[in-house]
Amino acid sequence: MGARPSIREQMQRVREDAIVTAVNRLLARKGYDAMTVDEVAAEAGLSKASLYKLFTSKEELAGAAMVGVLDRALAFIDELRARAEAGPVTPLEQLKAVTGWAMLTQLEGEMPSLPAQNSSLSAALQANDAYMDRLISLSNRLSIWIAEAQTSGQIKADVPAELVLYTLFARACDPVVALLKDSGQYTRAQIIEWVNSTTFDGLAG
Repeated sequence: MGARPSIREQMQRVREDAIVTAVNRLLARKGYDAMTVDEVAAEAGLSKASLYKLFTSKEELAGAAMVGVLDRALAFIDELRARAEAGPVTPLEQLKAVTGWAMLTQLEGEMPSLPAQNSSLSAALQANDAYMDRLISLSNRLSIWIAEAQTSGQIKADVPAELVLYTLFARACDPVVALLKDSGQYTRAQIIEWVNSTTFDGLAG
């Protein structure tokens, strides 16, 4: 067993968690470009000076939030794999569950917006080893289920597996989900069911 964290280390972890949670909410609500470090500090209930002792830049703040959401996604996938050991679950059902989790996370205001290609955030994330390691791990795990679903005929086998993977990633920040939520006419369960249905079954009658 490792040494128990000191009170100081525990307090630092609490502050870091509060900051990452604040960044997550702001990225989901406003996006990276509109988010400011002042807003992060205010949302986390810390001074700007205290924040900069833990995170040195806006890119580092966003990176920590993205790593956090990837950790949650990987933990959810681990739960799905454990359930599959207890009873039969098809690859398609597992993919739908992950997509549903991503949409629910967005509906709860906890999904940071994906960075635009060629943006400063995108470049910073590509240089962030923790982020890239988790992204590759998530992509690999999903790709196994995609291959199994294509082999078994649950998903079209004539489309590139990368297209399926990127389509699933896109659901995490799908504007359709936000528009349906903002209309106030539908429940979260309805939104997830409908978007999942169009993702995997299309719009054909």
